[in-house]
Amino acid sequence: MTSAATRTETDSLGSREVPVDSYWGINTLRAMENFPIASVPIAVYPDLVAALVTVKQAAARANKAIGVLDAERADAIDRAAQEVRDGGLRDQFVVDVIQGGAGTSTNMNTNEVLANRALEILGRERGDYAHLHPIDHVNRSQSTNDTYPTSIKIAMIYGVRRLADQLEQLSAAFAERGAVFADVLKVGRTQLQDAVPMTLGQEFTGFAHTIQEDVVQLRRAVPLLAEMNLGATAIGTGITADPLYRDEVRRQLQEASGIDVVTAPDLIEATSDAGSFMTLSGTVKRSAAKLSKICNDLRLLASGPQAGLGEITLPPRQAGSSIMPGKVNPVIPEVVNQIAFAVAGADTTVTMAAEGGQLQLNAFEPVIAHSILQSLQWMARGCATLREHCVVGIEANEAKLAAQVDTNVGVVTALTPYIGYAAAASIAHTALTTSTPISTLVIAAGLMDEDQVHRVLSPARLSGIELATGAIPVVTEEMLDQHLRDTEGRARP
Repeated sequence: MTSAATRTETDSLGSREVPVDSYWGINTLRAMENFPIASVPIAVYPDLVAALVTVKQAAARANKAIGVLDAERADAIDRAAQEVRDGGLRDQFVVDVIQGGAGTSTNMNTNEVLANRALEILGRERGDYAHLHPIDHVNRSQSTNDTYPTSIKIAMIYGVRRLADQLEQLSAAFAERGAVFADVLKVGRTQLQDAVPMTLGQEFTGFAHTIQEDVVQLRRAVPLLAEMNLGATAIGTGITADPLYRDEVRRQLQEASGIDVVTAPDLIEATSDAGSFMTLSGTVKRSAAKLSKICNDLRLLASGPQAGLGEITLPPRQAGSSIMPGKVNPVIPEVVNQIAFAVAGADTTVTMAAEGGQLQLNAFEPVIAHSILQSLQWMARGCATLREHCVVGIEANEAKLAAQVDTNVGVVTALTPYIGYAAAASIAHTALTTSTPISTLVIAAGLMDEDQVHRVLSPARLSGIELATGAIPVVTEEMLDQHLRDTEGRARP
């Protein structure tokens, strides 16, 4: 059996054989051997790959503009980077998302892929680093310590934008259901106990509004991420970079990425600080927790359908049991719950990694990047799944809701300004013991006539959409006394 063809590459540790058809090289090979941890390559995050090569593209253009890299090499690197941005060579980004070295393996994987593709563009063989080198040319004026954090911030901005868009669409879906359910009365609940009436539309509109709040919070995190330390090189002093490079690379990155990036005022601080990552992670966790609470509510409202609340019906997505025929489970809200659990755990990871940084560099940015990028990716997908496969198809069980409102003692709260607390309490007791509709008891007791009851117990009045301007003076002391005497008489054996 013949072995696969290889090429020999050499680094400071020695020489190794690299598959001849690979675009990655010896540094990537060592990283693959050293970090078989998650078995998840960085290519699983397309935003990260795009951001990495965009930073390299901006650096090549800047180096060309200030005259520290010749046009032939710079243009070849630029073109190679654009090909990857357009979707090419994604399978060559193979290092594990979890790695030691503060992201050096990811940076070198990127340098090697772009160098070897640029060599091909120039008519050279892969591995001909004497002509175009991954470090001397692709990594010119850079260090892992400024390109890697810049890249993951760019990737996170892409992810935030995508998640914010999905949240907005999900909010709109809930708002649409809220409009459909605007006149559907139901019983509100506090502490899982019956409270006062509201509409199902108000409940769903509330979901829409709380999701929209998170869109605002997420977008506030973008300016923090857009502050870059590119040009800082190793620790923030800018060693090995031309003095003209910092401003030029910022300009080139802004043009290439479409993001209003700014250079941090203190590059020493910016190279070691992970505060923006903690802010973003906490914001995503907040959104995930709120979304999970909404999914809890959907599962409760749809519970049953016979022995639970059964107020709404979720679209049936799949058979729910291998043993119970006809069972359908709320699988879409359940998967979003699990995403939220993962996001909460990821936020703890980010917090610990940010705190664990030492002196002029945080070596744990790879796990920060993985944690946040996964959270952004899963949340965006979860929002789309929840919207497409659940929210848009939710239906109200109107007959059941109407029956609950008719006999629910919480309705009597709306009558207290008109019949007084004592009469309302008596009516509530009778309704509980006899399951008689509140309106029927009030009219039968002579406390209010049918028209008055319907006015006070209208959906608009009960839900607070139409606010009462004052009590309707319909109950006299004589009527109240008679009602109490009648109630006491019915209670005697």
